[in-house]
Amino acid sequence: MKKNVWMLVGASLLGGSVALLGSFLLQPAVNVGMSSNSSGAPVWSTSYDGLPGEGSVDFVNAAERTVNSVVHVKTESTVNPTYNPWFDFFGYQQSPQVQSGSGSGVIISNDGYIITNNHVVEGAQKLVVTLNNNKNYTATLVGRDPSTDIAVIKIDEKNLPAINWGNSEEVHVGQWVLAVGNPFELTSTVTAGIVSAKARNINLIGNRNTNEEVFPVESFIQTDAAVNPGNSGGALVNTKGELIGINTAIASRTGVFTGYSFAVPTTIAKKVSTDLIEFGKVQRAFIGVKISEVTEDIAQSAGLNEVAGIYVNAITNGDSEMKEGDVILKVGGREVKNVPQLQEQVAKYRPGDKVKVGVWRDKKWLEVEVALKNRSGRAELNDFAADAEANFSSLGAEFVQPTAEEMQKLRIKGGAKIKTLNQGKLRSAGIQQGFIVTKIDDTMVDGPNTLKDALSSKAKGEGILIEGVYPNGTRAYYGFGL
Repeated sequence: MKKNVWMLVGASLLGGSVALLGSFLLQPAVNVGMSSNSSGAPVWSTSYDGLPGEGSVDFVNAAERTVNSVVHVKTESTVNPTYNPWFDFFGYQQSPQVQSGSGSGVIISNDGYIITNNHVVEGAQKLVVTLNNNKNYTATLVGRDPSTDIAVIKIDEKNLPAINWGNSEEVHVGQWVLAVGNPFELTSTVTAGIVSAKARNINLIGNRNTNEEVFPVESFIQTDAAVNPGNSGGALVNTKGELIGINTAIASRTGVFTGYSFAVPTTIAKKVSTDLIEFGKVQRAFIGVKISEVTEDIAQSAGLNEVAGIYVNAITNGDSEMKEGDVILKVGGREVKNVPQLQEQVAKYRPGDKVKVGVWRDKKWLEVEVALKNRSGRAELNDFAADAEANFSSLGAEFVQPTAEEMQKLRIKGGAKIKTLNQGKLRSAGIQQGFIVTKIDDTMVDGPNTLKDALSSKAKGEGILIEGVYPNGTRAYYGFGL
């Protein structure tokens, strides 16, 4: 009897399961996140309804506001081939070679000023800009800054679609962003991602091979929006289509995008581009202190609640309101927890500006007003033209461009030849007439004008190293103070 009861119960359960399964199979198909195309291949949905409380994100609107403001930058430069003694032995003359490159740029004014990366235009002898409407223009270099990898070029045109500046300080980790540029020669390419981190220092600028003196300023916006070769100098924008960064680099072991890209924030890019347009060089400001990151030991000794801030190791200007042992926590009302954040905040200002600096001193919080300095330690704007002229005059020499025959014979690409030598720094250092200056510190000298430009960034009393060659082929090095 019990056996029959259990058989009836089992039959009932089996019947119910079959009915339920049949009912499920007869229902219309419902796609959840995936659909199929005519070939049957799966196609994942790319719609996005926004984060809770954020509302929908309109990538289309942001892209339409941006693509016409982003340009394609093509470069050309002539380089001498690597010297091969066998060619000389057989009397074969090597011809200069033309190298080409490309990148992106962003129109920042309707009268033709365009911001891009320094590494896009560095060494270029010809610049061609292509707008989104396929019109081509020859561009001129306005100025460039290796320390931030920012440069400005200009085309002769009016009523251009300038981009709207955004505020990178208002950008948050996790926020949607778009990268607009020209990767792999594919013009007007838009990719999307989120901000992965802020104030990144990846030692990119300091480790980049360059022949110029560089004081790296790195506080990159990190994003996972796809950026590839050719995107350099392009726009990183928010969902309003506002510029928040200049795409500069990728973190990759293959040379193409594999996860993260980095952009110079507009806090730095806007100020640098403004300086380049107004002065031709960057008016870089300094607090006048030697610093390091706050460690756990420093935080504990100073009585800080968290391991954050910038420790002042020494004062480089005697009139500073800062003191050795201070921990910098705020600059201009903005919190700074590490050196990149400090660099980003100070980079917004010019020498002579006064800024409120919040410090932790003797286990107390206080705010001091600091007059920012130039490289010479003065709280005033750099007069680049006057500094260049003064330094140039102190050399006590008249320079000319070496002839093509001299450059070929000495296997140099340029230089500034001493035509007349008078009393001055060069004679005192033992340099003789006829010497061709090819390098000052890490800056290559192409001619007399390049020599003067290289001296414009040198402070009075600063030491320099001069490298060059005599007409007989003897290479020489000299060091002295300006």
